[in-house]
Amino acid sequence: MHAVLTPGLYIVATPIGNLGDLSPRASEILLGADLVAVEDSRVTAGLFRHLGAKGKMIPYHDHNADAVRPGLVARMATEAIALVSDAGTPLISDPGFKLVRDARAAGHPVTTIPGPCAAIAALTLAGLPTDRFLFLGFLPSKQQARAEAIAEIAGVRATLVLYESGPRLSACLAALAEGLGDREAAVAREISKKFEECVTGSLTQLAARYAEAPPKGEIVVVVAPPGAPAPASADDADAALAEALTRLPASKAAGEVAKKLGLDRKALYARAMEMKE
Repeated sequence: MHAVLTPGLYIVATPIGNLGDLSPRASEILLGADLVAVEDSRVTAGLFRHLGAKGKMIPYHDHNADAVRPGLVARMATEAIALVSDAGTPLISDPGFKLVRDARAAGHPVTTIPGPCAAIAALTLAGLPTDRFLFLGFLPSKQQARAEAIAEIAGVRATLVLYESGPRLSACLAALAEGLGDREAAVAREISKKFEECVTGSLTQLAARYAEAPPKGEIVVVVAPPGAPAPASADDADAALAEALTRLPASKAAGEVAKKLGLDRKALYARAMEMKE
């Protein structure tokens, strides 16, 4: 007998490679759910075979989500509906957030069953700062759109995490190097599987490595945050003070420039008074 679940929505993380990573709680939810919403029933059927059961599944993906979602939300009033992706944690680079939003709006309980996530696993392998990071999903495939997306986040002072496919990997790494500078990075692939690897180096080194031998499998790219900006020069400070003094008294101009350039306010005030004289 499987556990009787309270009606509502259950967000279930599934393995990204090694089936042994499926948690006992996730197994219990999948076996006890009245219905499991899946990206690809063929993939999730393999997971149910691992559990020794046949689950009742319904496809839920980008192409049918708008049509299927109202029916799923209605069923949550009396049934336990589980949501899974093909691998990893649902809602990370997939359309599940609308189902969660609508379920909550309808007053149904929403429960998460945490587990594997490729982005987080790659961060643990990369050896790069993890105190602040930004997940980007997949960058656009077209060159111009990709360059524009990279330019938007070039100044973000955080480690960047994104997904990529093997055939596009080298071009993506080269575009990142061009848009961000040649930062330290890591390419993690086949996480938790037999041929798991994490290769580190600069973005240009990694782009060259994969140019003629695109890797197989699911890939996560992790890019280091930008280095500390160069300290402002005396000329920079004078130019900023001169501009600020056209709008503000010396004390406020010094305060504004100190905050902007990270310089000593008292020294800037003294310099501002010299400039006024």
